[in-house]
Amino acid sequence: MNIFTRLLSTFTISLSAVAVMPYFVIAQTPTTPQQKTTQKLCSSDAVENSLPPLVSQKSGEPLSYLGQQGFTQNPDGAWVCYASDSRKQGRYYTLLKVQQINGKLVASSFLEGGILVEGQDNRSLDLFMKLIEKHTKTNQGNRESIRRYLESFFSLVKQAKVQPSNRGYLFDQPNSAVVIYHSVTGEKLKGTAITININSPQNLASSPVS
Repeated sequence: MNIFTRLLSTFTISLSAVAVMPYFVIAQTPTTPQQKTTQKLCSSDAVENSLPPLVSQKSGEPLSYLGQQGFTQNPDGAWVCYASDSRKQGRYYTLLKVQQINGKLVASSFLEGGILVEGQDNRSLDLFMKLIEKHTKTNQGNRESIRRYLESFFSLVKQAKVQPSNRGYLFDQPNSAVVIYHSVTGEKLKGTAITININSPQNLASSPVS
């Protein structure tokens, strides 16, 4: 734990007090040939043709820019990025998810079976940093430090030096932002997730989820 202590200043938070999104899986069979998409935050798989129709997006929605990054908005207002399962043809699942919950901004990167797929760490970091840039009052220097912190956290998770737990790690005190590596369960799968929780986000409308 020495390396952990050096890299992370921590405090313990009960997950009951931290908004964490549920992990869920959609099992459907794509019927349309896939085409490569341009590199976006959500670009690990081109599954757009197999997904339900997009919910109508209001131009004024504070998270609508995620649509330009390949995310799909669910009826509940959450923005999700899907990935196909390389082990089972025709099945895809939620890889990334962003949602407002009780006034908090919550973003999760889901690790099926506790494993990050290729490129998931960089894509997750880019997503987290975009949210931090747009919805906190951090400056460029702060964000560079935060990215290094989160990169270290992802590295420790991959090395199994951080285990799923109820502990949250503070990375931005003014915005009460924490990162958590926690267990998640779904109807068909069990796994883990790395979640950032920005408790005092900026530039967001009232939370649609209570």
